[in-house]
Amino acid sequence: MTDQRHADSEAYLQKKQFFNQLLTIYGRKPVLEALQEPSTKVFRLHLAESNRGGGIIDDIIKLATDKGAEVLYHDRKSLARLSKNSKQDQGVVADLICEGYKDYRDFLKQQEIQQQKCDEPYDIIALDRITNPQNLGMIIRSVCAGQTTALLLPNKGCAKLDALVIKASTGTIFRAPILRCDSLPKALQDFRAAGCDVYGLSSHANTQIGEMDKNKKPAVFVLGNETEGVSKEVEQQCNAMVSIPMQRNVESLNVAVTASLLAFRKVFRGN
Repeated sequence: MTDQRHADSEAYLQKKQFFNQLLTIYGRKPVLEALQEPSTKVFRLHLAESNRGGGIIDDIIKLATDKGAEVLYHDRKSLARLSKNSKQDQGVVADLICEGYKDYRDFLKQQEIQQQKCDEPYDIIALDRITNPQNLGMIIRSVCAGQTTALLLPNKGCAKLDALVIKASTGTIFRAPILRCDSLPKALQDFRAAGCDVYGLSSHANTQIGEMDKNKKPAVFVLGNETEGVSKEVEQQCNAMVSIPMQRNVESLNVAVTASLLAFRKVFRGN
């Protein structure tokens, strides 16, 4: 009986982990463009029973089935529960597989288990109200390519993970290590409680980011909104605000460029 319960528990956790990797997008053109991306992996395509065949619907179905997706049909009310936006889903919803998706709490639990085995402390980039899809996509691409451990991304407040972000990320969104959270301030509080230092990026900070490398502790670097910077609520969770040194009176960098510097800074440090 005990062995069976253990097996059932393992099966449940594996199933939960898989469904946590799913990114749900909706709308005919966004879904079509996402499926046209060669690297897209799709689990299920959901369609309204009221959709008329032909045209873009047939194109979507063909692309999804070619990728091995299960195609399901729903009444409008059931589909609206999946999209959570009945006014804009246009009768089409897709569940895309993002292998690097994880709840940040699962990451912290994993780090707690592996703490004694880890020689190099983890290094995370967090985003606070990054609303430009192009910037978000390029940040995801840098995180996927660089040596940063993961990207910490709130479920609300940042640009939606839609076809525009997928395109800007050049499909790396499906491989990038992305930690999701409902509240960024709460997540940062939990990271600090786990022994992590949190640093907010600000062009006005007196402390330079290179000084933080002296600390051999896990770190989260928070990038703020493109025009307003890090929010007050997030700044309250930071151990310190730090800056990237600038030459020739340049005040600041684009947030996606800043993320790239953070993602690759270990490479140029020789680590």
